[in-house]
Amino acid sequence: MQKIRCVVERITYQNPENGYSVLKCRVKDYSDLVTFVGNMIDANVGSVLICEGSWKVDPKYGRQFIADTWEETLPATVYGMEKYLGSGLIKGVGPKFAKKIVQRFGADTFTVIEDNVEYLKEIEGIGNKRIRMIAESWERQKEIKNIMLFLQEHKVSTSYAAKIYKQYGNDSIAVMKENPYKLADDIWGIGFKTADQIAMKLGFEKESYVRLRSGLMYTLSELSNEGHVYAEKQQLIDAALQLLEAAPETVIMTMDDMLIKNELILEKKIRKTDENENFVQAVYLPPFYFAEVGTASKLRKLADSPASDRLYVKLKQARERTGKDDLSVNIDAVQAKTGMEYDDIQADAIRKAAIAKVMVLTGGPGTGKTTTTHGIISVFRAYGLKILLAAPTGRAAKRMTEATGLEAKTIHRLLECKPPEGYQKNEENPLEGDVLIVDECSMIDIILMNSLLKAIPSSMRLILIGDIDQLPSVGAGNVLRDIIDSGTFPVVRLTKIFRQAQTSRIIMNAHRINAGKMPDISNGRQSDFFFMENEDAGSVVSEIVKLVKEKLPRFYHLKPEMIQVLTPMQRGIVGATNLNLALQEALNPPDEERAVYGKGSVMMPKECLRRSGYAFRIGDKVMQIKNNYDKEVFNGDIGIVDNVDEKERVLTVRYDGRSIEYDVTELDELVHAYATTIHKAQGSEYPVVVMPVLMNHYIMLQRNLIYTGVTRAKKALIIIGTKKALAYAVGNVTVTKRNTMLKERLSMKWDC
Repeated sequence: MQKIRCVVERITYQNPENGYSVLKCRVKDYSDLVTFVGNMIDANVGSVLICEGSWKVDPKYGRQFIADTWEETLPATVYGMEKYLGSGLIKGVGPKFAKKIVQRFGADTFTVIEDNVEYLKEIEGIGNKRIRMIAESWERQKEIKNIMLFLQEHKVSTSYAAKIYKQYGNDSIAVMKENPYKLADDIWGIGFKTADQIAMKLGFEKESYVRLRSGLMYTLSELSNEGHVYAEKQQLIDAALQLLEAAPETVIMTMDDMLIKNELILEKKIRKTDENENFVQAVYLPPFYFAEVGTASKLRKLADSPASDRLYVKLKQARERTGKDDLSVNIDAVQAKTGMEYDDIQADAIRKAAIAKVMVLTGGPGTGKTTTTHGIISVFRAYGLKILLAAPTGRAAKRMTEATGLEAKTIHRLLECKPPEGYQKNEENPLEGDVLIVDECSMIDIILMNSLLKAIPSSMRLILIGDIDQLPSVGAGNVLRDIIDSGTFPVVRLTKIFRQAQTSRIIMNAHRINAGKMPDISNGRQSDFFFMENEDAGSVVSEIVKLVKEKLPRFYHLKPEMIQVLTPMQRGIVGATNLNLALQEALNPPDEERAVYGKGSVMMPKECLRRSGYAFRIGDKVMQIKNNYDKEVFNGDIGIVDNVDEKERVLTVRYDGRSIEYDVTELDELVHAYATTIHKAQGSEYPVVVMPVLMNHYIMLQRNLIYTGVTRAKKALIIIGTKKALAYAVGNVTVTKRNTMLKERLSMKWDC
C-alpha cells in the first residue's frame, strides 16, 4: 500500500450508482497526469487528495493508481493553491484571480485569506465587495471541510457536508456528536441509515432511546413513501425490528413512550366491510393522521353546507317548489350554447354538477372528460359563477388552461405558498370564488388534499376530475379512489369512447389494457402505437438512443427534447438512471464545436457542474425531485439548464419561462429527465413517448403502470421490449394495497 498526494485536474468518469470514479490528477515528480481509480464520487476539480492504494497496469488503459481510501485536504504547494482557489469552490475567485493572488502571496496565500483577507485589495480588480464574498465563502468552505473530514473519519459520504453546514452552521459537528439522528429528522436526503452509521462510529448503543425513536420514525416515513398513510401496529414493530436489530421489548417500550408524547398516534377501530369486520390498530405520524381526519371531516362538511351562488339557490328553490328532486339545467340549451352534443352520461354529469356541492368526474382517455368539463363550465359561466381551476402540477395546469381557455393554477400557487410561513390561503384566509374544479386528482396525496380543503369556504363547490385507473399519487394516500369508493358523493364515470378517439390506437389500446386485453401491436405506417421486439437490455438502450436522437425527430419533425422516454424503474440497465446517462452522452455531449478567435473552429469542453456523479451542462433536460417552496418549483417539474457558471458554482434552469438558480450544494434536488419513471410522468402529456417494457422490470410490471405510461403519449407511442413482458404487465392487477382509512372515515363504516 502506498500514500500519494495529488491535485484533481479532470474528472474523466463518475458512476452515480456506485461512486466508481476515474480522475486525472497532477502528482509531484510525474510529468504527465496520473489516472486515479476508486470510489471518489465527492471529489471536485481542484481538490487535493491523499489517496492510499496500489498501482495497477490495465491492459487497455495503462498504468493506474487504485485508491482504496482517500481524504481531502488543503493544498500545500503554490500550484495546488492556485488550482484549489480557481476551482470555483471559493465564490468570488475564478482562475484569473486565483493566478494573480498566488503570484502575489505565494505559499502564504491561505494564511493571508485566513488572517488578513483585506490584503487582497493589493490585487487589481478586487474590491471590498469581492473581499467580503471571498471571506464568507472561505469560512463556509473551511467549516464544510471540517465536516467532510468528520464524515470521512466515520466512513460516511462527504456529499452531505454542505447540507449539514446549511442546517446547523458552525454547530454542525457538535450536533452530530450529541445526537446524529437529528440529521435524519432535519435534513432532506439524509436518512436513518446514514445517521445510524455516524452514531455507531461515535459509540451510541444499539438500544439507545434516540436510535430506537429515530428508527421507528424512519420506518413509518419509508412506509409513507410507499403510499401508506399509517402502519398497522404489528407491521410497524416487525419492520422496525428488522431495521434496528434490537430486542422486541425495547422497541415496543420506545413506541409506547412516543405514543404518550404524541410523537405517534394510535387509533383502534373495527373496520367493517360487506364480507367481514376486523380489528385494526393503526399507528400514524401526526401529520398524516391530522391530514386524513381533516380531509374526511372537511369533505363531509363541505358537502352538507349549501352553496350561495345564484344557480344553486335557483335550482334548490325550483326543486322545493315542484317536488322534483332531479330537476336541473336544460341540456338542450347547454348544447346550443356550446355547439357540442353530449351523450346520456355526459349530460348526467352536467346536470349533477349544476346542483352538487362535491362531485367526482372520472373516465379514461377519449371518453370526453374535457368536453364534459366544457359543458359544466358553460353552465356555471351562464349564471355568473366565479370559477377557479387547479391541478397538482404545472404541466397539468398548463394543459387545463389550453383545454378550457381559462387560467388554471397549480394547487401550490392557488394556495399562495410562501415559505417559511406556508400556505397563505387557509381557514382564516379562504379562497374567493363559487366553484373550484381540480383536474388530475389521482395525483393528489392526503397531505395536499387536506391543505386544499382548508382553503375552501363552506359555500364553495368542489368538482374533482381524474382517471381512477391511473397510478395513485406518489405521496401517501389513495385519495381519489377512497372518495369514489366511499359512496358518499355523486360520481360520474364516463365510459363511451367517442368516434374521433377511436381512430387513435393509443386510446383504443389503453382501454384494451385497462380491460386486461393485449394491445393491438400490428404496427402500420398510419398507426400511432408501435411495438418493437427486442429482449436484450443493452441493445434496447442503444435502440432508444437512436430513436430519440435520429429516427423519431426525423419522422415526426420534432426536437429530441419533445420526445420523452418513460420506464417502469429507476435502476437497472433500462432504468431511468442508466438511460439518462446514455441519452445525455448522445444528445448533450461534454464537448461542443466553438469558434475560437485566431484558431478557427475547435472542440471545447462545455461548462458543467458535478454533484454525486452527475454532470449538469447547458441544454440538459432536468427534473426537480423535491418540493422547494422557496424557489416555487415542485416535485416533477421539468426544465432545461440554460446557464452554468463554474466559477460561482451555480446553474440556472428554465421552467416554462421562469429561470431558477441552483447553488452546487442544491443539485441533489435535480435529476436528468431525458428518461424518467412512469410514476414521475403522472399528469403530463408528451408528443412522443418511448417506453421499454422487459422482464427486467417484472417487479414493477402492473396493469395500471403500463396504462398510465401509454396514456402519456399524445401523437405517438413506441414500446420496445418483449411480448412476454407486456402480456405479464397487462395480466397483473396485483396492486399493492395502501393503508388508508379515508374511505371508512367518509362512509363512517366502523365502530370505535
